[in-house]
Amino acid sequence: MDDPLPDPALVVLVGAAGSGKSTWARAAYRAVEVVAADDLRALVGSGRHDLDASADAFALLDLVVAGRVRRGLTTVVDTLGLDAVRRTGLLALARAHGLPAVVVAFDTPPALCRRRNAARDRPVPARVVAAQLQTFREVVARLEDEGWDRVVRVVEETAPPVPRTEPAAEHQSPAGLEVVLHVSRFPWGEDPAAWLTAVARAADEAGFAGLALMDHLVQIPQVGSAWEPIPEPWVTLGLLAGLDTRLRLGTLVTPVTFRAPGITAKAVATLDALSGGRAFCGVGAGWWEREHHGFGLPFPSAPERLDDLEGAIETMRALWAPGTKAYDGRRVSLPETTCYPRPVHDVPVIVGGAGRRTLRIAARLGDGCNVAEAAVEESAAVLRAHCEEVGRDPAEVAVTVLDLPVVGRDRDDVWQRVERLRGRTAAATYARRHHAGTPAQHRDRYARLADQGVSTVFAALPDLSGPEDVLAVRAMLP
Repeated sequence: MDDPLPDPALVVLVGAAGSGKSTWARAAYRAVEVVAADDLRALVGSGRHDLDASADAFALLDLVVAGRVRRGLTTVVDTLGLDAVRRTGLLALARAHGLPAVVVAFDTPPALCRRRNAARDRPVPARVVAAQLQTFREVVARLEDEGWDRVVRVVEETAPPVPRTEPAAEHQSPAGLEVVLHVSRFPWGEDPAAWLTAVARAADEAGFAGLALMDHLVQIPQVGSAWEPIPEPWVTLGLLAGLDTRLRLGTLVTPVTFRAPGITAKAVATLDALSGGRAFCGVGAGWWEREHHGFGLPFPSAPERLDDLEGAIETMRALWAPGTKAYDGRRVSLPETTCYPRPVHDVPVIVGGAGRRTLRIAARLGDGCNVAEAAVEESAAVLRAHCEEVGRDPAEVAVTVLDLPVVGRDRDDVWQRVERLRGRTAAATYARRHHAGTPAQHRDRYARLADQGVSTVFAALPDLSGPEDVLAVRAMLP
């Protein structure tokens, strides 16, 4: 839909019996997201139409709704919704916990409501339906003044919009944006090489533009346990360069504290030669002190590491340039630049980080800068300003982001994955951080990133276990 409902949100349905509320709710949301008075009557009474159980059913409804809203979870309240006091209480509950509050009013023709009601096994008495229809007309006139974030009025049999995490019939195509598979976990079992090559081939088949590896000496806690495998990336990329794929290959990102920059330059140049010009190099200042100490590496202060980052890029560019002449730069002086094989194309250097000095380094020396998705516009603006300061066209420095998408076939599959992956993190928080959704919804999000100037998304699947997981997300790619 052009204007989908917010998700997560508290969604309150309003309409007479037979207006189509429950049918729409079941089609648009997961069963556990819909809290229906009739279902709770069946739970605490003799059946869905046991009016004697109404008091207990609504007490349970209030408890369930409050618990879900408190956890930031989408909650659809499927009752008549005609009681102003109850609506006001639900609105206040959503406000107290920071959830958008939406009311969906089903303005179904009275004759259609009566026909549907009459076809039920236990129809509501006709006089009761008539009273509900009259009350509905009075309620609809007041909804806009009650303070809801969104009031959706469904006239006749038109369908209201569905929540944002549902696949739409048509979705945007992120024109000009490419997606690179970022592999950060390696559950490769007994045959590491076979697992790696199968994942790379699947990425190529699925339509990923490239494959990137993390460069860490110990698996980072954001991804897994310290005793899980984390391979040396340049050796691993050499293996993948021998495959018959179109994938661009590189790191996101290599800390300049791990290796002398000349050695990194040699590794990248070799990879580019072996892959026929498909290498890229992500570099950063490094951040995790533990792995440095554990491997006997110095861990300088942040300003010193940023100095080293600037010097490393200068060194690599000098060694990749034609000839063997001496180099005397801003931070680096080399008596010669004899480095063969040379790269067979201009290797893109992507600078990782969004600090002001990092962005300034990227503006002067980089071909791209990898920034946080949440701050894309701000980071891009700062990057453009730095480019102008150093006399460089901002279009020469690409903006990229690292994405950690949870991708499911449909709404149910999405939330099953969230539950499996979230650990001790609240489900709503985990889903928000990982933009949990269907492939179509990720495509829409990528299209919005493209509109903000992002050229490349590095997608790291939190539940990557093998090539089948890579192929399963191909529908989110441009």
